[in-house]
Amino acid sequence: MTDFWRTTPRTAVRASVLALALVLLVPPVTAGAQPVRKVPTIGYVGLPGDPSESRWQDGFARGLQELGYVPGHTIIIEVRGYTTGDELRRALDEFVRRKVDVIFVGQPFTALAARRATRDIPIVCGSCGDPTENGLAVSLASPGGNVTGLASLSAELIGKRLELMKELFPGVSRHAVFVFPANPGMRATSRALDAAGRTLGLEIQRVEIRGTGDFESTFRAAARGGAGTVLLQDDPMLRSASAQIAALALKHRVPVSAGVVELAEAGALMAYGPDRIDLYRRAAAFVDRILKGARPEDLPFEQATKLGLVLNLKTARALGVTIPPSFTLRADRLIE
Repeated sequence: MTDFWRTTPRTAVRASVLALALVLLVPPVTAGAQPVRKVPTIGYVGLPGDPSESRWQDGFARGLQELGYVPGHTIIIEVRGYTTGDELRRALDEFVRRKVDVIFVGQPFTALAARRATRDIPIVCGSCGDPTENGLAVSLASPGGNVTGLASLSAELIGKRLELMKELFPGVSRHAVFVFPANPGMRATSRALDAAGRTLGLEIQRVEIRGTGDFESTFRAAARGGAGTVLLQDDPMLRSASAQIAALALKHRVPVSAGVVELAEAGALMAYGPDRIDLYRRAAAFVDRILKGARPEDLPFEQATKLGLVLNLKTARALGVTIPPSFTLRADRLIE
């Protein structure tokens, strides 16, 4: 899928990320020839050096190909990576100055930054959590602004993950949840946890995380508080700390549940959530409709439809956790 991508170096993403091939621009019009139709440009802001982002990015490219787009001839995607807020702002400002046709972002945080940068250029979000809760849309049916795309419903699903952990660990009454105060979905997540805790008769211990350096202390806090499991609020920070989280979970001998598959692959016991490759693939249809004249405020947000349960049996063995056969049969994927 790398044929789609044009990339510009950013300090921390120069290596494998920017080895993506440059697409060829359409040749100029020659005398007597028909005017060449403008090739639309998509400004893609993300973390393309991250393995999970690369998978999701390929899903977006696949969706465009399924819709008939040909790289370098009918569409061009300019990728900008960022590792800091300043780099993100510069990337978005560049796209605004160049007046790209659509800005594509992957997460609520980047969607909010993009909306601060422009209210004129359409913005498509591949995995936007709960758009009405994080302020990106008036409603799912009528976004009312220049942002549309896919709702991954992270807050709603954390309640389901709590239910799964109770089923797997019926003797555990106290569960720690690592939350991120800067995450736009923080309030929705808290409400969902409170509701799920009341329904399930469980005690929730919230532990705040403000940076990757906090994970060691948060695991210690969960242990001191008597929590039997740890649930992770969905947040981009988790992807860069997935190996660290897995190691700490084994060190403190606590099962961890996450909302993204990549965390289970790194060593979390369980992941339950939307298929983000599918979300990004479906996001291509929003770009297509906008390029054909639709306005983002008129395009309802669509919800995640493909949800998956992933169990890491290797981690289960290391923790001494026995997963009943009836539970493993429900898993969409088992990591041995």
